[in-house]
Amino acid sequence: MNSPGRAPVAVIAECDVLVVGAGILGLAHAAEARRRGLSVVVIDRDSRAVGASIRNFGHCCVTAQSGDLLELAQFARERWLHFSGRAGFFAVESGALAVARRSEELAVLEELAQSREPGQVQLISADETRDRLSSEPDERSQYGREVLGGAILRDDLRVDPREAVGSLAAWLAGEAGVTFLWRTSYLFSDEDRAQTSRGVVRAARTIVCVGHDIDYVFPELAEQYQIERCGLQMARIEAPRALRIGPAVLTGTSMLRYPAFTDMDAAAALGAAVAADDPELVAIGANVMFTQRPDGTIIVGDSHRYDVTMDPFQREQTTELLVARICEILEVDDARVLERWQGIYASSPQRPYLVTDVTPWVTAAVITSGVGMTVSFGVAARTFDALR
Repeated sequence: MNSPGRAPVAVIAECDVLVVGAGILGLAHAAEARRRGLSVVVIDRDSRAVGASIRNFGHCCVTAQSGDLLELAQFARERWLHFSGRAGFFAVESGALAVARRSEELAVLEELAQSREPGQVQLISADETRDRLSSEPDERSQYGREVLGGAILRDDLRVDPREAVGSLAAWLAGEAGVTFLWRTSYLFSDEDRAQTSRGVVRAARTIVCVGHDIDYVFPELAEQYQIERCGLQMARIEAPRALRIGPAVLTGTSMLRYPAFTDMDAAAALGAAVAADDPELVAIGANVMFTQRPDGTIIVGDSHRYDVTMDPFQREQTTELLVARICEILEVDDARVLERWQGIYASSPQRPYLVTDVTPWVTAAVITSGVGMTVSFGVAARTFDALR
């Protein structure tokens, strides 16, 4: 309702669904709404996506999920391939390579392979693991621990995070019934009237997908679910020796973070071994992994720290440690760092994602476990299933 003496607030758009946020979760909801024949308006406070959706590895980490997340990831995998074909962005069914350099890591991979359908987790020899890393035969076993073996995680995908989200948004914007309003902030909703910084959008349903900034919009919700920020240190390096590596590459620390690995009985012994052998990695919450972009450069990372408000300052020794460990895996002396950045995503100890109605007209959706690229399309489909 307009206050006495004030000019009426202009209605700038009307739609079935208003999506707030043009990161991957917001775009997944917009794409799902359009697939169901609904008209969509997407607003974002920036002129393009610049958050967690472009600051990640571009790894759709399907196989390393379990239970509900695995189901969502498998669904999302098909959506990625579909939209890659429609929007024309890079997506490759490369799988992932889990490298084992401790007996405890190999035990986790062996147990996981036994628990999955044939072919989903394929154990490979030490030599084949090194071959897939493009390591040189005369340099093997000179860099720290020797590779003992590995596993191919069949269902994983790779996209280029700097291209995929922007290309998907551009494609959606060209579809009938979809409108994007960039540099437009969401303020609040009054029933079906969403107040933005440009005026009112009338929408039968508003879906707020603002990631770790959920506490700016719905602070009580963030407090209820203990949602805070997870800050990551990541970098992009020049590929040593012009290496070409197809799959995303995971290591022992990855096996301490993803549920398919941590669900295994052998994971407890691995956790103890890493804590004893590599306390520096444990201290920074490391997930030592990397992916190669289409231009040949390699995205490396990452560390994890948690706070409600994230300090912007990056510790150089953290990046140096991560790069050094990745050089060991690649069996090279060093690597040239081209870029460094901070990634931030929402994190909750209560659940890996949250979709909840804030009012009869407004739904909040947030991935709270760092797997937005992996499960967002699946979460979006469930959101609309629940709205029937």
